[in-house]
Amino acid sequence: MIQANGGALDEGTSRTTPLVGALNGLKVLDASGWSGQYCGKMFSDLGAEVILVEPHGGSSVRRDGPFLDNKPHIERSLPFAYFNAGKRSIGLNLDSLEGRDIFKRLVARADLLIESEKPGVMASRGLDFASLSASAPQLVMTSITPFGQSGPFAQYDSEDIVTLALGGLLYLGGYPETEPIAAYGNQACLAASQFAAVASMIALHAGVASNAPSGRHIDVSIQECVVLAMENAVQFFDLEGTVRKRNAGHQRQAGMGVFPCADGQVYFMAGGIASNRFWDGSVQWLLDEGVAGAEKLKAPEWKQAAYLATDEAKKLFASIFTPFCRTRTKAQLYAEGQARRLPICPISTPRDLLDNRQLAYRNYFTSLDHNWSGRALTVPGSPYQFSETPWRMQGPAPRLGEHTSDILSELSIAPERQSVLLKAGVIQ
Repeated sequence: MIQANGGALDEGTSRTTPLVGALNGLKVLDASGWSGQYCGKMFSDLGAEVILVEPHGGSSVRRDGPFLDNKPHIERSLPFAYFNAGKRSIGLNLDSLEGRDIFKRLVARADLLIESEKPGVMASRGLDFASLSASAPQLVMTSITPFGQSGPFAQYDSEDIVTLALGGLLYLGGYPETEPIAAYGNQACLAASQFAAVASMIALHAGVASNAPSGRHIDVSIQECVVLAMENAVQFFDLEGTVRKRNAGHQRQAGMGVFPCADGQVYFMAGGIASNRFWDGSVQWLLDEGVAGAEKLKAPEWKQAAYLATDEAKKLFASIFTPFCRTRTKAQLYAEGQARRLPICPISTPRDLLDNRQLAYRNYFTSLDHNWSGRALTVPGSPYQFSETPWRMQGPAPRLGEHTSDILSELSIAPERQSVLLKAGVIQ
């Protein structure tokens, strides 16, 4: 297929067909907070209709910064603007009888419900999976909680940093001689959203494949998602009995680690994994550049992992490579390393990423209208590309209660009744 003028053009013909999202026609209710709003966004960006169900006062994400122009306001939250792009919003009080009735009517039309209440809260409202699926047998309900729906920690309160810690990732972050350092940006919740999206899609696909209503309840534990996202730390312990340690700022082997350059830092891996493959090329690079002392790196002990791990080897390599590195920019080092097929990469700042040539070539960053201010925001774009069902954000994030009236009208709730519900605090 060749994409042309927003459509798919069949080769050898002049017929065009509109490009639609992979999940067009899928209906999703997103009643989650930080734990699941990225999950809802992933469905929206693939064409699903996603309705954000917000409590009175709005989603808790609206109160999280950073804020546009550093001015806190529920309509200026940049995380909310990004994670809820393309969704419609209804303000609904699920602690009221009429609010729950409206919610059930929305569920009856939905394929997927994403929620993140503490275990037992939805059941206390009569909105648990058993209750909802009785009248909506097609429903896939995905619950994202810190520790799952059952177990000794199920009723514990938690924040992102707690699940990072109990999932093990916090232990690996930071410097050996200091306290652990958390990764920025609610990484535990974002990981859980991704796991939840995959599990939800599997359940939805199973229903389609069986050609019969086959609702399922997906139980996502954020703690378990962190454990599963810890690269190879679990496997090291399982297979070798080795407990990984945090080692930021320390080189595990000579020629492997962070080095200063003319405009920042680069990560280089002359030694370490596949050192026999990369070491000779790295040394030859330094010799070609006439770097003082480079000939010392040709001695046979530099091919021995035990020697590379010594302080002597680390200091000697650094004394040779660092002066060379300081005379060149990140871009120069990266380009030459690529040309020589050596693993070296710039350590980028946010500003660097906006100017990154590879990301620019892929059109990775895109423009998103900010609904409340009318300004355009530059945000991350497609994490994957499909030729016939392209990824795209379907519009800006909603203002609080922006679509409440429209959604209620779709449920045949008359304007007069909506006014009564608004005054009673059932809707917003």
